[in-house]
Amino acid sequence: MRKLGLRGHTPRRFRKTTDSRHTKRIAPNLLKRNFTVRGPNRVLAGDITYITTSDGWLYLAVLLDLYSRRVVGWAMSDRIDTELALGALRMAGVTRALEANWIHHTDRDCRYGSDDYLAAITELGARPSMSRKGDCWDNAVSESFFATLEKELLAVHPLQSRLKKRKDVADYIDNYYNLVRLHSHLGYVSPIEFETNGPT
Repeated sequence: MRKLGLRGHTPRRFRKTTDSRHTKRIAPNLLKRNFTVRGPNRVLAGDITYITTSDGWLYLAVLLDLYSRRVVGWAMSDRIDTELALGALRMAGVTRALEANWIHHTDRDCRYGSDDYLAAITELGARPSMSRKGDCWDNAVSESFFATLEKELLAVHPLQSRLKKRKDVADYIDNYYNLVRLHSHLGYVSPIEFETNGPT
């Protein structure tokens, strides 16, 4: 490893971002770990993670199309609130032709159970779906994306400014992860190539 200039990365310490101790509405788990979807714009899965910067925390909300594993909506903020989650949803709603009665799947975070968020997904024609309490495997695709982002980008340059992290994360999602990065679930093509050409 020394000869090749390689070094290991220590995983960051776990920080809980999901606040499921609330009285907001909890949706049934419609997905039930069925992560294989037959076409685009039918099931979006989302989550929120935190990113360490030299200026404090930066939070990232994403929505992935389970058909292609493409990040179709994302937003960043130095605050973890409903507006952050809505930012990712708005992007997905503008950029995708979502099918009627599409499924919107997340964990039980209070942001996703808020009145404003539920009204927004209802307006977009979605059926809300939520993971079971404390079960990260029910939202494994979103968790897997965050793990990939951590290993391939965040751990490489751990302490940068919020502005630099914002630019790097945006570039990673739009110009690398969606466009170039090969995905084993897709037969080793990128999400955009998979959407363009279909299964190999």
